[in-house]
Amino acid sequence: MIKGCSLPGDVEIPTGTAYIYHSELILGDRRVIMSDHVDIEFQTCYSNFLTIMYDTKEEVQRAYEIMKKGSTTMFAGVVREKTGAISMYRLFPDKEINCTKIRILRKDGKYISALVLSPKSGHKNAPGILWIHGGGYMTGMKEMVHMSRAVDLVKTYGAVVISPGYRLSFMAPYPAAIEDCYDALLYLKKHKDDLGINKDQIMAGGESAGGGLCAALCMLARDRREVNIAYQMPLYPMLDNFDTESSADNHGKVWNTRRNHMAWKVYLRKHAKEVVSPYAAPARQNDYSGLPPAYTFVGDGEPFYSETCTFIENLKKAGVEADMDIYQTNMHAFDMIKPEEPLSQKAAMKFNTHFEYALEHYFAINN
Repeated sequence: MIKGCSLPGDVEIPTGTAYIYHSELILGDRRVIMSDHVDIEFQTCYSNFLTIMYDTKEEVQRAYEIMKKGSTTMFAGVVREKTGAISMYRLFPDKEINCTKIRILRKDGKYISALVLSPKSGHKNAPGILWIHGGGYMTGMKEMVHMSRAVDLVKTYGAVVISPGYRLSFMAPYPAAIEDCYDALLYLKKHKDDLGINKDQIMAGGESAGGGLCAALCMLARDRREVNIAYQMPLYPMLDNFDTESSADNHGKVWNTRRNHMAWKVYLRKHAKEVVSPYAAPARQNDYSGLPPAYTFVGDGEPFYSETCTFIENLKKAGVEADMDIYQTNMHAFDMIKPEEPLSQKAAMKFNTHFEYALEHYFAINN
């Protein structure tokens, strides 16, 4: 029998969400200790923490068993609401790209694990992109880059992408994640020659909380003046620790009000409902001048719709080129959850079109 473990802080796990945390399956506000052990490789590749959406206890246990069997090959799973159908996504590199594991030195002397994605055909003077995974700041892993828009940027446009395994908020709240991402950004600039990137086309992107970290990173980079970012791609970003018109009472698929409240509480702890630094919650920013040009897309029925629209509007008011596409769906991260759907394919095509424009028009001089 696996020994139980205590969750950091006074975190409440809402009904409707399950977590595997240090070999312990937590269901709603109760815990179920699994009789089997979770092997070390499984824990490592999931950073000891994984979220599963579920409808019933039986569905979660079924998903857990399936995922445990696939632990050595790294799977992410989502139990789709109502139907209970399980959709599994293999987090392997695309066969047409190279994937290398690296370690990035943090300011405290410890290391950030990261992945470098690059084209097999070789690269020179390529755009260098820091792509940040999502997961509400508290879940997720660097391997999620393999199911992200970043893969297209490598395969189609020859970009070099770094995906950092930043510290998750259950173990280390703000500012751990943003400081890890900033250290990864410095690495990208410092190793520009080794990576074969154009120092004047350093970009940032990410989904959901990764989009929030992308927006925060651009603000932090502007203010610290060590790296100039040419373009930002914060997709359906998690920006606002306060309720908005779309996040206040949202029951959308994948992400909703309940999960959003919990995620901000874990990330910001006792400051979750306070006015915090824009590096923690980018929606608190008052000065959008000098930020990189931006593109994003979002569903009109998902929690982050309003804050995404406000973010783009504020950039435009500050004279920053910014654009967004809005899609009719209440599924957060629909392009990752259902990539085969026509709506997802349309979003991917428009995303690529905007990136093509960015390649031709957006540069930021770095010494």
